[in-house]
Amino acid sequence: MINKKIEEKFSEFIEHLDRIVKIPSFLQEDESGYPFGKNIQHVLEETLKICEELGLKTYIDPEGYYGYAEIGSGEKLVGVLGHLDVVPPGDLKKWKNPPFEPKIEDGKYFGRGSQDDKGPTLAAIYALKILLESGFELDYRVRFIFGTDEENLWRDMPKYVQKEEMPTVGFTPDSKFPLIYAEKGLLQCKLIAKNESGMVFKGGDAFNSVPSVITVQKTKSLLEALNKLNYEYIEKNENIEIIGKSVHAQVAETGINAINRYMHALNESGKETKSGKFIVDNIVGFNFAEPIFGEVKDEHSGELKFNIGKIEFTENEEILCIDMRIPVTYDTNTIIDKLTKKANEFGFKYESHDYLKSIYTPLDSPLVKTLMSAYQEVTGDFISKPIAGGGATYARAINNCVAFGYVLPDSPKTEHQPNEYIILDDIKIAIKIYMKAFEKFKDYN
Repeated sequence: MINKKIEEKFSEFIEHLDRIVKIPSFLQEDESGYPFGKNIQHVLEETLKICEELGLKTYIDPEGYYGYAEIGSGEKLVGVLGHLDVVPPGDLKKWKNPPFEPKIEDGKYFGRGSQDDKGPTLAAIYALKILLESGFELDYRVRFIFGTDEENLWRDMPKYVQKEEMPTVGFTPDSKFPLIYAEKGLLQCKLIAKNESGMVFKGGDAFNSVPSVITVQKTKSLLEALNKLNYEYIEKNENIEIIGKSVHAQVAETGINAINRYMHALNESGKETKSGKFIVDNIVGFNFAEPIFGEVKDEHSGELKFNIGKIEFTENEEILCIDMRIPVTYDTNTIIDKLTKKANEFGFKYESHDYLKSIYTPLDSPLVKTLMSAYQEVTGDFISKPIAGGGATYARAINNCVAFGYVLPDSPKTEHQPNEYIILDDIKIAIKIYMKAFEKFKDYN
């Protein structure tokens, strides 16, 4: 019965997903008057319009920082937090299909934001809609809270917390199943030094993405160094595209950082820069920046993760933009002190950019037990256990909240990568899991 209902509604789900994936909702602070640009405002308005079409009551923050859609009645409020902003598409040549022209192929739905986080957020909405149409009586309220600045500085959720009612309990469909019970601290910073190289350039798209390509001026010595190091590149007239592999910063060691490769090759070619010296001595050849911090890991959340997401050489300064994911049991100030000391040795000063503290939800908490039972009853998977993650999700935004799906344990995470996609069959399973979770929240105290 439930499978049939999901199939009946799935084409409508895809139509609605198309409407929001087509909007290039990455940060563009323009002259529109909206805090994060007209496209992010557009996707917020379009999502609320879809929710109204599905029978939910909606509200949009007059300042444009957030919106929400609500249904039900009662004192208990279950919050489902999703974000509608996305990271930039990066190198368009690496996309088989334009990132904001969604396409279904081989059972996969391709498009920027399909997995992070428009598809999973819409799946949760449809889960509740299908559940209600199947006769479920909702004796509590569900509020779908839509953020707009998750991929950058989180200027949205503090506005919500300041102005609105806090959920009793909640989850964010913005990670992996079965459940994320701990999230590392997120620290973003800049290292800034005087530029004495005479070079002016920039590369990378975001702090929290491993850069997949950097385009720089071609020189004979640079070509020789790239060949010697066996680094992949493409010659483009007077320029060179140095090739990497983009992944989310929370798993930076699994990608290939094009910035690191460029600075390594530049240093090898005889062109010295402070950034090149810092990267070669502390980053190249190491997965977790061990020369700076030593071994930093714990049993709950694993190793410290370190990513140089952006680089810029202005006429006066060298700027490295860094994203770190800090294990939950480590003191952030100690990490900052070690980085500051090492940076000073290479002529850099440390400048804070953003920080989100780590979170930890006990495995025996009612929330973890409720959601785990929903996952297990639908999937029959009693082997997969709650995990600690390096992502920074909206679970940090409110109390009593965890990241819950949508990616299944054996399925790939494609967020922040070219050709981002969701597996259609997996979305159907996620809808069933979220339906079961909403059923169980009826008895949650």
